[in-house]
Amino acid sequence: MKNQLKIAFYGSSLVSAYWNGAATYYRGIIKELNRLGHQITFYEPDAYERQQHRDIPDPEWATVVVYENNEGSAHEVLAKAAEADIVIKASGVGVFDELLEEQVLKLRKEHQLVIFWDVDAPATLERMTNNPEDPFRALVPQYDMILTYGGGQPVIDAYTAFGASRCIPIYNALDPETHYPVPEEEKFKCDLAFLGNRLPDRESRVEEFFLKAAAKLPEQTLKIGGSGWGDKHMPSNIEYIGHVYTKEHNAFNCTPKAVLNISRDSMAKMGFSPATRVFEAAGAGACIITDYWIGIDFFFEPGKEILVAGSGDEVAEILSKLSAEEARAIGEAAKERVLKHHTYAHRALEADKLFKAHFQLTNSDPA
Repeated sequence: MKNQLKIAFYGSSLVSAYWNGAATYYRGIIKELNRLGHQITFYEPDAYERQQHRDIPDPEWATVVVYENNEGSAHEVLAKAAEADIVIKASGVGVFDELLEEQVLKLRKEHQLVIFWDVDAPATLERMTNNPEDPFRALVPQYDMILTYGGGQPVIDAYTAFGASRCIPIYNALDPETHYPVPEEEKFKCDLAFLGNRLPDRESRVEEFFLKAAAKLPEQTLKIGGSGWGDKHMPSNIEYIGHVYTKEHNAFNCTPKAVLNISRDSMAKMGFSPATRVFEAAGAGACIITDYWIGIDFFFEPGKEILVAGSGDEVAEILSKLSAEEARAIGEAAKERVLKHHTYAHRALEADKLFKAHFQLTNSDPA
């Protein structure tokens, strides 16, 4: 078996984080897989104005193919999968997902490894559970493996119940080359900052953990970044700063006394699903306050490397007592933890091991 594998990756976007929370995850994993010798082509649609809001140029570590947002173009890029040793369909491309999920299996070549990589497993599983007619249910057993970016044993068990041959979490992580401590920026100065797009299954938790906390601390200043919050009624001590580009994330994380992580409903219920921004913030040395979810202590030590709140009242209590010195110490401890155990280099090695084990077990030698 050769060590260099050609990988065709069908995802939302590698070059734009606009309405695309998986961008950092894709970049970290794919860059490190390339360093391990693999050649990755990333196919992404021209959709949701992502190409107009690029935040990186085409990278050296992957070939990016942008295709037009129509079915004919989707079929054209699917045909390119014939050249690959590994074909990966990611969840949440946003257009032609059902077509892509079905066709990567129908077009499978001999000895190809075909993977579904779920970057939002709690939502996918909830959707399949609630809809017995969901077409993806019949496809799950046909994939060689399901990889997820979170979920732990509950996700593994759920995918196994749907007939998955194998389900393995490849968790979010830190890319220390892109997320690290930087000087503070005045526009991000505040006591508590939250970054996240306005989504239906997150909004009620933002109201509880962020808006409620703000209302209890009128003397504290808070800032919220992300898309969609412009018309949301908020306490007067919260400033909405709009979309925060990837290049500004380090300053956004480094400047406030603390940053808040709020999980989406499905991810909090499933557990073991830390958002990518948790690792980004830790890499920048931020003091993180997070809502509670099962599995936090698998990634960080509560009280020492991260602060955990079960409600908006608890967020307010933590923030009212948190000194700048304590915040810095917690942020530094979080940074040390992620650099030692939770970088994308660690995650890529896990994926690489799975890929190579598959080809050894199938006794194949990709051409």
